[in-house]
Amino acid sequence: MSSRWQRLLAEAGRFLAVGGLATLVALFLFNVLVHGLFPGVPALLGDQPIPAYVLANSVGMVVSYHGSRTYAFRDRPSTHADGGLTAFVLINVVTMLLPIACLTISRDVLGLDDPVSDNIAANVIGLVLGLAARFYLFRTFVFRRPINLNDLYLPDALPDGHEPPVDGEGRVLPGGPVSEPTPTDSSRGVPAPPSAP
Repeated sequence: MSSRWQRLLAEAGRFLAVGGLATLVALFLFNVLVHGLFPGVPALLGDQPIPAYVLANSVGMVVSYHGSRTYAFRDRPSTHADGGLTAFVLINVVTMLLPIACLTISRDVLGLDDPVSDNIAANVIGLVLGLAARFYLFRTFVFRRPINLNDLYLPDALPDGHEPPVDGEGRVLPGGPVSEPTPTDSSRGVPAPPSAP
């Protein structure tokens, strides 16, 4: 398996671990707010599942941002001045619409308002849809991998007859393709001065 796929799988695993923790926090809060902590005790937001979902997932979002920044995408420095927080929150708010739509369809279209239906709609179907969208969007817009110039200019991408620039020990130097070979003064290993016209 290539190193790129290994990095992707490692990031996906860490992302799922952080997301799992954030989901457990949000799942617990959602169920407490909508269905109550104990049977017979009225729930705080029993007749308002959408605000309860938003509130619970906002707390989960804080857990997720901290875990993503320090663990899941720890090898990807943010290019944003605020550490990617604004983009992270925006992506979370937009992707939160997926589970909210699932919950709305379950409650308002199908008429299902029991705890199992609420959790399947919002925390299973909606979670999977939102998770896939967030993983792609976070990697693309919030926690981007820095560009390695060596990856952009591979030696085999040079035009025919051109060699990549190398140091004194024969190691390829970073930099772009050379459009024309640079004449060198072989006694010193440095580029020769330009010839007079």
